[in-house]
Amino acid sequence: MPNLSALYKFRFSEAELPKKMRIWNVLCQNYFQRAIPPNASVLDLACGYGEFINNIRAGEKHAVDLNPDAKLFLSEDVRFYQCPADDISALDDCSIDVVFTSNFLEHLESKHACDRVLGEVKRILRPGGTFIVMGPNIRYLADRYWDFYDHYLPLSHLSMEEGLVQAGYEVSKIVPKFLPYTTRSLLPQHPVLIAAYLKLKPAWWILGKQFLIISRKPTLPATR
Repeated sequence: MPNLSALYKFRFSEAELPKKMRIWNVLCQNYFQRAIPPNASVLDLACGYGEFINNIRAGEKHAVDLNPDAKLFLSEDVRFYQCPADDISALDDCSIDVVFTSNFLEHLESKHACDRVLGEVKRILRPGGTFIVMGPNIRYLADRYWDFYDHYLPLSHLSMEEGLVQAGYEVSKIVPKFLPYTTRSLLPQHPVLIAAYLKLKPAWWILGKQFLIISRKPTLPATR
């Protein structure tokens, strides 16, 4: 397993964190908050440095990451769990309203590992709960996808949809091209420009390299 602390420090400069936090504040308030009630219990799966969970409004905030350094960057109202994403035993069944994950599943070593994560997320979600997945789309990134040492699992919006469906989720929204690959790429940096980008969907098809999928846990058990 890669040394996550060393990889994060190499890949993500602390000097860039305020800029990333500003970007994610706009993304949360102008887009993701629409899918997340302000009184919801929210889990950020593979939270990184808390860019999403620190900026979303929620009744309860939870964060999971294997990197012990992640806790240092989280707001005081975030409960942190250093554990694998497929074994979040600190959380009860049906205890979370929304699970969000960004740029994580491609780091899993196999589809089997991904299935275990999808199953664990489904376990902790309440019936009708929302699972939001964002990640690099291999269909539009074949030339850059493998530039990261810890990328193992190639995923497109279509393969991710199939993975979610076979795991028992109901997919409600698919955006094949949402955000640029990284915050260092062509995403506008000023909050006003980011807000404008989110409203200008044709720009997504020009600049977007990451898919966004919103799914939910069924309210009733699946029947055969």
